[in-house]
Amino acid sequence: MGLNSILLVDDDNITNFINKRLISKHLENPKIEVALNGEEGIDYIKDNCNSADRTCPELILLDINMPVMDGIEFLSIFNKMDFNNKDNVKVAILTTSSNQKDVDKVKNLGDFEYINKPLTEAKLKNLLSKNID
Repeated sequence: MGLNSILLVDDDNITNFINKRLISKHLENPKIEVALNGEEGIDYIKDNCNSADRTCPELILLDINMPVMDGIEFLSIFNKMDFNNKDNVKVAILTTSSNQKDVDKVKNLGDFEYINKPLTEAKLKNLLSKNID
């Protein structure tokens, strides 16, 4: 499968560790970066997506409930950003929240995949099949 760079935006280090291992089992040498909140995720995009010598993530797995900046705020800012190859960056919500208000807020911000944690092999394969050409 041809996905080279993934950004995990989640404040839970254990979840990030498990997701990195799962992704690494299914993709060949992916670059997996971690941001512990939405603000770090936005900063990562600003630092890496407008420079030819940096790697912009092709897939972002985004939690909703985080300190500093949550996933909804991240999506609001992300939608307004303009950077090289933005159309090639896919965002999937990966969260424990099944709150209908959260689901509705995400839907109002765009057409994003909404996946309930934990990320499993089957959920990952399904996500990758939809997002990798």
